[in-house]
Amino acid sequence: MKTLPISRYRFFQKLQPISLLKKITSKTVTGCLQVFSTSGSWSIYIEEGKLIYACYSEKMFEPLYRNLQSLSQQIATLPQGIHEQLQAIFETGIENQTIPNPDYLAICWLVSQKYISPAQAAILIEKLALEVLESFLRLEEGSFEFIPDSFLDDMPKYCHLNLRLLVEQCQNYGRDRPYPETSPHINQPQYQTSTAKKSPRVSEGKKATHSYSTSNNNINTNNNGQQIQPPVEKKLYTIFCIDDSPTIINTIKNFLDDQIFSVIGVTNSLNALMQILGTKPDIILLDVDMPNLDGYELCALLRKHSSFKNTPVIMVTAKTGLLDRVRAKLVRASGFLAKPFSQGDLLKIIFQHIE
Repeated sequence: MKTLPISRYRFFQKLQPISLLKKITSKTVTGCLQVFSTSGSWSIYIEEGKLIYACYSEKMFEPLYRNLQSLSQQIATLPQGIHEQLQAIFETGIENQTIPNPDYLAICWLVSQKYISPAQAAILIEKLALEVLESFLRLEEGSFEFIPDSFLDDMPKYCHLNLRLLVEQCQNYGRDRPYPETSPHINQPQYQTSTAKKSPRVSEGKKATHSYSTSNNNINTNNNGQQIQPPVEKKLYTIFCIDDSPTIINTIKNFLDDQIFSVIGVTNSLNALMQILGTKPDIILLDVDMPNLDGYELCALLRKHSSFKNTPVIMVTAKTGLLDRVRAKLVRASGFLAKPFSQGDLLKIIFQHIE
């Protein structure tokens, strides 16, 4: 299986986490399942149908530190202050980094420094995976894609976890109850969808101001006494795209659901300054290489205007070297979207900067 069947991204489409996980348990599947929602993104790395790592973007290092602290009582080689050491090495400047999973790099570093053994790394990864899957199984809406080539392809692998076993544990044990010890290589249990209790949707992190919302004061009941939620209100994010290539603008429009996103495309950077003032977009996608006024110059001008001091400005460019990033930082750009980009790349950068 090269890719999961995705014809076109639909924001807030109904998701079935169990069904998604079943599709990646085949021995022929290797890659990364990425699932996006307004509260964050989940990355589940698979090698030949077995889970080798899982993380949640909004809680990347906190679970790692917490589980390390728990394991430190059993691991004499973990020095005091390892939390601060990892933070200084792997978290500094994380908002501008391009490595997908610095938390996994931190685990590899712990093993290379002999602070933990490969077997202990496997235990740590399993504990983290349980937490990630527990939150993932509650997800009801979002979008997803499967990437055959992943960041972990050339990294050390410390375990190959049985995904069915992990899901069974998440279904049978509540969040506040400790998970039992398991072996990373057990292969027997199957999914137990009939016993799974449907969990209420929980919003993690900061809620998006433009996301679907309901008011608890307007909840009604039907004839059976069951609560009925009022209709949700759909609102649009406005994406202002400045690029001298109509092809790029059309690609961005095709990648984004027009029921949720309003994409305004402008091919002339000078005209963009006039049009953007009356738009007040949620995010600005800005091409770097443009005639007359390049992306860096335009970003600097936007930052001088009171209306755009805090608006996310994403530089869209094929140039992502150190010098380019320094120039972007000097004009206070919010992030980078490297060309060529996939639908997942675009969604991820948008979700990272939506408030």
